[in-house]
Amino acid sequence: MDDVAVGPLDLAARVDDALAVQALAFGLSDAEIAVRRHIVLRHLGCPGARALGATTPEGRLVGFVYGMPNDRAHWWSTVVEPYLRNECLDHWLDDSFTITELHVHPGYQHRGLGRALITRITDEAAEPRSILSAIDTESPARRLYRSLGYHDLARRVLFPSAPTPYAVMGAPLPLIR
Repeated sequence: MDDVAVGPLDLAARVDDALAVQALAFGLSDAEIAVRRHIVLRHLGCPGARALGATTPEGRLVGFVYGMPNDRAHWWSTVVEPYLRNECLDHWLDDSFTITELHVHPGYQHRGLGRALITRITDEAAEPRSILSAIDTESPARRLYRSLGYHDLARRVLFPSAPTPYAVMGAPLPLIR
């Protein structure tokens, strides 16, 4: 991880820095960033929401993760619940810590930052398991999640306005090292 430090992040204060990282890592337009800004700030008001950041010695944010205890009433859960129910796996929505976003600046990828961010935030979770969604294609992110113990719970999950299907993944905590 070179000299990049992983630690607590005041995501509300650094939301624009975080979304700039997400935009580079995920290829977001300015309009998508504006929508996501409101979503992130709303999520931060949820009980148990927390964030970690990866920062350079100069204070530049080069990666972040945030999540919260899952709530079946949240939009994400209402979308994925039918897919999980079809697999008899909707119990994963209970007593789970949801990884809402995890992104690392492309220039800092493949250094272990994503692994450090996700393992540290889930190590602090009180829940016995973690869930997340990722684009349903083979990718470095999906390989990372599998190496940590995540497995597919549902595939070809369609989110409104998302052009590509997602996979919902789950892992018992603590994650595999």
